[in-house]
Amino acid sequence: MVGVILRVVRVKNLVVVALTMYLMRFGIIQPILQQSGLTLQLSEWLFLFLTLATVFITAAGYVINDYFDTHTDLINRPQTVVIGRQLSRRMAIMLHWILNIVGFILGATVSIAIGKPFLSLAFLIIPGILWFYSTTYKRQFLIGNIVVAFLTGLVPAMTIIFELPALYEKYWQLILLSPELFNKAIFWVVGFSIFAFILNLFREIIKDVEDFEGDIEFGRNTLPVVLGTKATQIVAASLLLVVVVILTYLFGAHLNQAPNGKFDFITFIYMFFGLVIPIFYMLMKLFSAEKKEHYHHISRMAKYIMLVGILYSLVFRFFIA
Repeated sequence: MVGVILRVVRVKNLVVVALTMYLMRFGIIQPILQQSGLTLQLSEWLFLFLTLATVFITAAGYVINDYFDTHTDLINRPQTVVIGRQLSRRMAIMLHWILNIVGFILGATVSIAIGKPFLSLAFLIIPGILWFYSTTYKRQFLIGNIVVAFLTGLVPAMTIIFELPALYEKYWQLILLSPELFNKAIFWVVGFSIFAFILNLFREIIKDVEDFEGDIEFGRNTLPVVLGTKATQIVAASLLLVVVVILTYLFGAHLNQAPNGKFDFITFIYMFFGLVIPIFYMLMKLFSAEKKEHYHHISRMAKYIMLVGILYSLVFRFFIA
């Protein structure tokens, strides 16, 4: 049963969610603060609670998505269907609510501890959005794709959203004198969030092409159903080009922040070989894709590129900051 549950909640994806949050905290925010002689203010226990809250609510989203997607998944990817086979639908709903309740309790605990109880609303609103995504949004033109991409991009941002109140309380006098003090940390974390948002939007669109048959069968108005496969390829390719433009902008802004505009060869090599070349390779694969397996391969490549992008935070910590 444990193995079945871990499969339903996509345990590998949950590990990436937790890893992303810790990399943002210790790979980006902490070294930037240390440059100015400042320290993290959110305790390790509270940050663990925040990470677990995010992980539990994400897991609940996967469960409810599979619950409502059983019929389409039987057409699109029958080998992956677990709910209704190895896990009863009643148990799936119970698991969904348990995960959400635990996630809310942990998130509310952190929100109250930092003196911002209103932030606990996020741990109510996000499960609601994920519920409506599974029941309604994903059947509508582009809305479901944007919702999932936005929530994915929110994961890196959660670290700075919950860290800033404690930092402002501790260093408010310093911030009044030098308001740009936290701008660099915010800039980098938001950069990661935008990168994750656009690349995940691309991946969601590719998954819709992969699931074309089942979506037509059940009347879903996804991008490939409405516009056709070729037009969808052009939209997806445009998103990849936007990612390249954003990477170029971030690199340029990073150079402007460097002392005397010193060129950063490490970041350049990492971005060029780890991100830009794979993105253009994925573009070539996209326009030559014809079969379902081809789009599945592209979707997996997008996950790899997202992971490589997030892992840049380790390069930043040990070689850049």
